[in-house]
Amino acid sequence: MRKLSVLTVVLFVVAFSVVASAQTQSGQWASSVGNAGYNLDTNTGDRSTTIEVNFVKPYDIKPKVLVSVSQLDADKAFNSRYSVEILSVSRDGFTVKIKTWSDSKIYSIGGYWLAYVE
Repeated sequence: MRKLSVLTVVLFVVAFSVVASAQTQSGQWASSVGNAGYNLDTNTGDRSTTIEVNFVKPYDIKPKVLVSVSQLDADKAFNSRYSVEILSVSRDGFTVKIKTWSDSKIYSIGGYWLAYVE
């Protein structure tokens, strides 16, 4: 009886791990000088660029997505102003918008993302 209980618990853990990993994906995003449409290092005022991120495996339903910033290369002569937001999410991927303003100059910016379904 004890062996059956242990086997049941092990099978449950394995099954849960497979389901949980299939519903969570993560990766990195980045943008810098030289990328098409990148303008965060030039001029002044409001400037923005977008990045398209595609999931390795599309979801069955639209996931929730979190992003973080882990790398920033900005001109030290100016204040570092930036915002990062998710514009749209689909079952296949999402779009990140990076914005700066005033006289800030950002040469590169990047971070991590996590997509999951509940």
